[in-house]
Amino acid sequence: MNYPEAEPGLKDEVPWSDSLTAYDKEHFTTYMRFLDAGADDASYEEMAQVILGIDPVEEPERARKAARSHLDRANWMVTTGYKELFAE
Repeated sequence: MNYPEAEPGLKDEVPWSDSLTAYDKEHFTTYMRFLDAGADDASYEEMAQVILGIDPVEEPERARKAARSHLDRANWMVTTGYKELFAE
């Protein structure tokens, strides 16, 4: 089941790099949504369903991995990656 909040072009796993990627720039808003959800103690299942449009009941492993991947990258963005945003 897809949810209207899901942003087009989202992947199950964030392409990882030690510098900003085109994916990071395209989905910056999604990363912020993950950080907000994490601050509100949302579960990975809730994040996957609401933000990524992945049904955690039908695809529990995919939902957890995808949510974790995006949350990890969002945390990287606010601790390291943001520096590149201001350098551009």
